[in-house]
Amino acid sequence: MAKHRLERVNEMLKRELGDLFLRELVFDAQLVTIQQVDVTPDLKNAHVYVSVIGTEGQTKGVMSLLHTRRPHLQFLLSRRIIIKHTPHLHFKQDSGIERGSRVIHLMDELNLLPAVESLEPLASVERGQDEIGNPTLPPQT
Repeated sequence: MAKHRLERVNEMLKRELGDLFLRELVFDAQLVTIQQVDVTPDLKNAHVYVSVIGTEGQTKGVMSLLHTRRPHLQFLLSRRIIIKHTPHLHFKQDSGIERGSRVIHLMDELNLLPAVESLEPLASVERGQDEIGNPTLPPQT
């Protein structure tokens, strides 16, 4: 039962922090997202994993801004969610998306990605059946 409560608190914090990021903060990076929030069982600490797509300098700027604005974000969060204690936020960089993006870019440069063939237009599908053989209505003229 407590596990489900923690999962609900994690999702609620993730949603509310995402909204606060949009409303309260301006980032220089191309994309800043909250990947995950992990609240400790006593609800006193929350580890917020943030993914930043941008240069190394932009990433450092985002993390610095989050650490600077942490008290204000906690205050705003305490006004938006009702739990006994507002958790102390700990922002941590999650570079998983950036690593994946870099791997895909490198694979693309080396022509290792499979080519995506264009889908045939529906007109080439045999009249009277869809792509998986189900009957269809005749075309209107």
